[in-house]
Amino acid sequence: EFCEACQPSSPKVTDTEIEELKPEIPGWELTEVNGIPRLKRTYKVEGWMPAVRLTNAIAALADEADHHPQIRLEWGKVTVSWWTHAIKGLHRNDFIMAARTDEAAQSHGEAEAEPAH
Repeated sequence: EFCEACQPSSPKVTDTEIEELKPEIPGWELTEVNGIPRLKRTYKVEGWMPAVRLTNAIAALADEADHHPQIRLEWGKVTVSWWTHAIKGLHRNDFIMAARTDEAAQSHGEAEAEPAH
């Protein structure tokens, strides 16, 4: 399922939709930065180059979908945050992309997800 281009008029997910969608991505946490909700997850890897390779895999996935997360690359871990800039919040697409990020990490084989807080 591909992300539709988000316009400022695209609907944010409702609290009810979040309750329905969140169980599909159990490892992700809901956070807020400057009042804007995000989905966030950290993947642990063994060292620097595995973190770089995972970052590149996520970057390719994002570019293919034309929906881009914030990715923090550190030695031994990669932290990914999804939200929709155009609507300053969460769209259904962010949940889709979080699930696709998990798939990329699993097929990548090097990542072990940290449990959600």
